[in-house]
Amino acid sequence: MATVWTIIERLIRQQGAAALVTVVSTRGSAPREAGARMVVAPGGAIAGSIGGGTLEWRAIDIARTILADGGSAATLRRSFALGPDLGQCCGGRAEIAIERFGAADLDRVGQYALLEASGGFAAATRFGDSTRPTERRIATGRLTSPPEDCDLVETFGDRRHPVLLFGAGHVGRALILALAPLPFAVTWADSRADAFPELMPENVTAVLESRPAGLVADAPAEALVVIMTHSHALDLDICAAALARNTFPYVGVIGSATKRARFASQLAAAGLGQSAIDRLRCPIGVPGISGKEPPIIAAAVAAELLIMRTRHRAGTTGAQEAVDNFTL
Repeated sequence: MATVWTIIERLIRQQGAAALVTVVSTRGSAPREAGARMVVAPGGAIAGSIGGGTLEWRAIDIARTILADGGSAATLRRSFALGPDLGQCCGGRAEIAIERFGAADLDRVGQYALLEASGGFAAATRFGDSTRPTERRIATGRLTSPPEDCDLVETFGDRRHPVLLFGAGHVGRALILALAPLPFAVTWADSRADAFPELMPENVTAVLESRPAGLVADAPAEALVVIMTHSHALDLDICAAALARNTFPYVGVIGSATKRARFASQLAAAGLGQSAIDRLRCPIGVPGISGKEPPIIAAAVAAELLIMRTRHRAGTTGAQEAVDNFTL
């Protein structure tokens, strides 16, 4: 969910209250990771998920109970052994926190919603219980692990991984649809004015560019570059620019092993070093998926981009940074 606090603010204004369910910690096998969350409305409607199944059903039931009981604690914590307590086969343990928000919390929720909408924020969170409220300390910098007195580093807002997609043909259009619900921010480039559809997902920015290779220089260093234009010569031009920059964790070109061999030869003749050429991914997409229909190719490429996003996030985890000494 990219708009947790906006949803909570709207529910308070429309229905008087809302509950936020967060997975605080897990041990062993569990449906979702620490930090997964969902919002529960007084009537039981939900946004987001903590994994489905009995754990989620039980969390919704507890959330509806504390929403109906205005005198109960603002935060409840529950720990479940998923097998013995809930009959789930995961076999692990999950601790959840359920926070109730009402009219008295609108100022604080509104401030969180503004931060969320302005690019997102991180907070070092100490979840409350029946004796004390939840405390969120807003981070001044990037947080990677919670301070000793906190349970969890939470991130809120739209923090999507950049993708630079070249080509608005059949496969490009299919890939855009495959990436629409995923955590990516896509810059979609083509040199043809009539190539783009009239409507496109909200995580996509279309760029009409007569020389698309020029976009490579200004792309974020962590961007995942996917090349599938209508022209092999254009593919090669963009590929050379992307590999020469030597910052992108992924540079992929649609095509066969034969196309890759030809590109490798041409890139070497143009003076590109072997280490750069070795980073070229072609064919693209996770192996083992057969079929050349655009939606099938798109599914395989989307899966590969998710793998690359996960690897990049794991490789860029740095040291913990400071947290402000104030609480909203």
